[in-house]
Amino acid sequence: MISFNEVHGEGDLLEIEKLAAVIWHEHYTPIIGKNQVVYMLQKFQSVDAMSRQISQGFHYLRIDDNGDLIGYLAYEKRNSELFLSKIYVLKQYRGKGVGKRALQHVMDAARELNCGKVTLTVNKLNTNAIKAYEKTGFIKKGPVVQDIGLGYVMDDFIMEKQLEPG
Repeated sequence: MISFNEVHGEGDLLEIEKLAAVIWHEHYTPIIGKNQVVYMLQKFQSVDAMSRQISQGFHYLRIDDNGDLIGYLAYEKRNSELFLSKIYVLKQYRGKGVGKRALQHVMDAARELNCGKVTLTVNKLNTNAIKAYEKTGFIKKGPVVQDIGLGYVMDDFIMEKQLEPG
């Protein structure tokens, strides 16, 4: 049974850090290369980085299947919108509705926080994720390139979905 559980403490963050390494090396190495994957894991998905993000207002949630960690997500309220920062699921769980349920969970959280839309950024070459977002009603709003240091950039699309009330 799939459940979404708020992250509590360093133990959860350590589990997510390990899971992130598995997911990122498998999924992103062909897209951005091993060196950038290693850099981004340290910069954005380490226990220290996630702890800092949580202290700045991000919500991190475990995605569990019968108590086993199979993915995670993170979001932050930004004025009247919810920014979906991260949504990652182990390869063997993709295509089985887990991501769709996770997105629904994010939409519900956005409504509870009185947000009128959900926004996110997605790598321009992450075509499967882009298709999945579009299938659930997200539209591309334009490109964005962000310098993340050491000569690396995130070359993304900004996507958003307007929320219906209720």
